[in-house]
Amino acid sequence: MTQSPGPLSRRDRQQQTRDALIGAARAVFSEVGYHAAGVDRIAREAGFSKGAVYSNFEDKAALFLAVMDQNLELAEFDLAGPFEHVAGPASTGQDTACREGYPPGATQGFALATLEFISSAARDERLAPRLHQRLEVLLGRYTEMARAARADGETLSASDVGTLLAALDQGAGLILLAGDVLPAPEVFTLGMRRLVDPARSAVE
Repeated sequence: MTQSPGPLSRRDRQQQTRDALIGAARAVFSEVGYHAAGVDRIAREAGFSKGAVYSNFEDKAALFLAVMDQNLELAEFDLAGPFEHVAGPASTGQDTACREGYPPGATQGFALATLEFISSAARDERLAPRLHQRLEVLLGRYTEMARAARADGETLSASDVGTLLAALDQGAGLILLAGDVLPAPEVFTLGMRRLVDPARSAVE
């Protein structure tokens, strides 16, 4: 006979609660934005009381940062080498959304909520360092991309190329959010490839 699994440990139950709250928060932030999202509604969407939110997160900002952290983990595949496949900006999260089964509109909605959060957190002495930590992680991903595809004779450091890749990718995502204007994926990918390895991109 197959033995049924035992009861969840306290740690596993807490992790399930956190995961449910993060999922609900992503949905609410995507729908109404960062400032308009209420902790009460996030808790209801997750099926918990408001107390469950504050048992797991210091405040709404901490919950938003937790969603950002999970998105960074999910986006690791999207920041694979630019020679692997043709794609739009990883900063839009579109590839992640398709892979994880999120509604298409939720990606744009959360990106807009992120702009709200950044503009607020950057002015907050308590939140700014925590935001900068996430940005450093993100820049590190681009630097690793540049280092992995580094061309012989490249005069710029991997860190410099990574910063340029981040500027192109994140800037393209911002323009897309603001005006729905973006080069075709083939053109965008070619731009990323030229930053990483101009000689190789010319023969691809």
